[in-house]
Amino acid sequence: MIPSNTNLFRYEWPEGKQCAVIFSFDVDGESPYLFSNSSEQSAGIGELEQRKFGPRVGVYRILDLLEQCEMPGSFYVPAYIAEAYPELLPNIVANGHEVAMHGYLHERVDRLTFAENHAVMVKSFEIFGQQLAKQTFGYRSPAWEMAPELFDLLKEFNLQYDSSLMGFDHPYEVNGIVELPVQWLLDDAIFFRYTAGPRDKGPPINPDQVLANWIQEFDGIRKYGGLFMLTMHPWLTGRAQRIALLERLIQHIQQFDDVWCTTAEAVADYHKASSNSGSHVVNLG
Repeated sequence: MIPSNTNLFRYEWPEGKQCAVIFSFDVDGESPYLFSNSSEQSAGIGELEQRKFGPRVGVYRILDLLEQCEMPGSFYVPAYIAEAYPELLPNIVANGHEVAMHGYLHERVDRLTFAENHAVMVKSFEIFGQQLAKQTFGYRSPAWEMAPELFDLLKEFNLQYDSSLMGFDHPYEVNGIVELPVQWLLDDAIFFRYTAGPRDKGPPINPDQVLANWIQEFDGIRKYGGLFMLTMHPWLTGRAQRIALLERLIQHIQQFDDVWCTTAEAVADYHKASSNSGSHVVNLG
C-alpha cells in the first residue's frame, strides 16, 4: 500500500484560519434566456419575467441579508444586465461587495471564436467602466465553461482571477491565472431551477434538504482546509424560502472562528502573495 500524504494538497490560509468561505452570486437575470433564444423569436414572456425577478427584487433581498449578517459577497454580473439595470452595480459596490465580470449576454465561451470572446470583453469593460470607477475585476465564465485560449484573454485584459473550473477545492493556478474553484453541489440552480420547460427534471428541492447538503459540504471542506465557494442566482435564491435557507447557512458557518468569510477578490490577492503561489499549477498548453 502506498502511504498517504495528508499534506499533498494542503492549502495554507491566513494564520488562525482553517478554510475560506465565499458567498458568490451570479446575477444572470434574463441574459441566459436571451442568448439561448437569440435565433428564435417567442411571444411568451413567462420565463423572462421569472428571471427578471433576480435583478429587480432578489438581489436586493440578498444585499439586505448580507448587511444584516455582516457578510461580504462577490457578485458576477453579465454586462447586459448591468446595462439594462444601471443602478445594479453601483448599489452592490455601495454596500461593500465585490462585482466581477460574467460575459455580456451569458454567452457560452466555448461556442464563440476568440475574436467574438474578445469583442464580448471589450463591450463588458466599456459598460463596467461607465458605471464604476474601478478598473480591475475578477471573472467567471458563463455556464462554467472555459477554453485554453480564454486564459490569454484574461491576461490581456488584466483580469485578476477566474472562477469557473473545478480541478481542486482550494485556489490554484491555470495558465498563469489564479483559479478560485466552483462545484455543482454548491450551486443553487441544480436544486431550484424550474421554468416549466423541457430541461426541467422535476420540481424544486425542499430547502431543508439543500441546507443539509451544503452544511455537510462546508463541514467537510473545513476539515480538509479548502475553499467553500457557494454560487447562488438571485432569481432563484432571492425567493422567500431560500433567503431563509441562506440565513440559516450563514448562521451555521459563523459559529466557527477559524473560517475566513471574504470575497473572491480578497482570496485571489491573498493567493498571489502567499506561499501557496506556484504550488498548485495546471498548464493547459
